[in-house]
Amino acid sequence: MGGFRQRYLAWLNRTLNPLTLRAAKRGRGPFSLVEHVGRKSGRTFEAPLILAPVDGGLVAELTYGDRVNWYRNLLAGGGRVLHRGRWYRVVGVEPYGVTEGLHAFGAPASWILRLLRRREFRLLRVEAEG
Repeated sequence: MGGFRQRYLAWLNRTLNPLTLRAAKRGRGPFSLVEHVGRKSGRTFEAPLILAPVDGGLVAELTYGDRVNWYRNLLAGGGRVLHRGRWYRVVGVEPYGVTEGLHAFGAPASWILRLLRRREFRLLRVEAEG
């Protein structure tokens, strides 16, 4: 099963991610951009995400679990987020309740998340950059 997952994630990186990255950089659509530094390589990477604003930060749903690089890199060394055309520095990451996470995304996104049985949410504590 791990091999399939790796191939699927590689396919996403080559096809869907470039489109969603462009949308995030332009502040269009539902996408935000997470910029993070590789734990081993030290290189800067970008990942498109759909984030929901809440008091205290932005909520992320961990679609592919907590082993994805963007999440592990944020935990290890921080990063920043481009959300709706504005940059924020990530100053902390905390677990976020399922009920609260679903509520943060609102309808119809929360309906889809419920149908897909998504249960892993994280609060990205952020501070606005200059």
